[in-house]
Amino acid sequence: MSREVLVAGVGMTPFTKPRACEPYPTMAAAAVRHALEDAGVAYADVQQAYVGYVYADSTAGQRSLYDVGMTGIPIINVNNNCATGSTALFLARQAVASGAVECALALGFEQMAPGALEAAFADRPSPFERFDAAVRELVDAELPLPLRYFGGAGLAHMREFGTKVETFAKVRAKASRHAANNPLALFRTVVSEDEVMNAGVLWPGVMTRLMACPPTCGAAAAIVCSPGFAARNGIRSTVRIRAQSMVTDRPAALDAGDMREVVGFGMTRQASLEVYEDAGIEARDVDVVELHDCFAHNELISYEALGLCPIGGAEKFICDGDNTYGGQFVTNPSGGLLSKGHPLGATGLAQCFELTHQLRGTAGQRQVEGARLALQHNLGLGGACVVTVYERL
Repeated sequence: MSREVLVAGVGMTPFTKPRACEPYPTMAAAAVRHALEDAGVAYADVQQAYVGYVYADSTAGQRSLYDVGMTGIPIINVNNNCATGSTALFLARQAVASGAVECALALGFEQMAPGALEAAFADRPSPFERFDAAVRELVDAELPLPLRYFGGAGLAHMREFGTKVETFAKVRAKASRHAANNPLALFRTVVSEDEVMNAGVLWPGVMTRLMACPPTCGAAAAIVCSPGFAARNGIRSTVRIRAQSMVTDRPAALDAGDMREVVGFGMTRQASLEVYEDAGIEARDVDVVELHDCFAHNELISYEALGLCPIGGAEKFICDGDNTYGGQFVTNPSGGLLSKGHPLGATGLAQCFELTHQLRGTAGQRQVEGARLALQHNLGLGGACVVTVYERL
């Protein structure tokens, strides 16, 4: 049996540049305290905690939560690359839905270093070795691998559908307009399509510097609970998790010879179809979306993978303004990873924070009027994808 799961409280710290942040336990504890205050519960009421991070040592979850309290509860440390935060939420929701607990905490944080991502353990096989081999076979460019992954996926779309590089610039410009209204976002300066195009070139004809998200530090948290727990504790939650799916790669990721599959198009498609069926909705029923825009290219292909537009229709979708206020879907009202920032372990829970406030009607200048159904998409290479549907009660 599966019980309804409510989002009782959410919390988040402002996202900052590396070396300008507080230590990870300070950020993490602050996000948890915000979530507890938002829910109106004490840490002693939390029965399990799932803590996500990528760049920290084992039991960093305990190190963070011990600053909030030492109650003896199970604390499970989670690392699933960029899908880490939403994986923690998936596990916390599952614990409540199954009846194992009445109230659980999901926490994600990251204290990142400047510059490109690097492996922490260079003396052993990389989790990405098969993916890296596929990229080297499919992408003939002497560039850092992260650029080849997502730039290569964008280039595949350009070659098949004639998508223009300026369309990716439109995605980044839209992100900046949304982030301007988010006090927790790292970059709040509005940039135009021309400014994005004229930023430093990372891959001629494919990508400029502003089309990639920055390394960022920060933390976010969510308290989830059963309706019975909410009633007993005076929690007036108006947001529930209506459906959620987590998937990993299938053979096509490496065998299809398509960079879009390498970066998770198939995972996103599968997970979204599962949540739409479980929730009893179609993509067109969604009002607001937070999706994984680590690169502007990934936002564009994710529109198609999530069913927000037809395959090959993403450029028209963007040019028609159907990805922003006044269009079919408001995507990444927070500013997304491109403008809000991407502290890997915190990203999925920062998306939860944004969508919870959207459904409550408390998102301020970012508010999507009348938002009733919200969609979250969080992707980690190597791989994992979590897609969630939230509903306003």
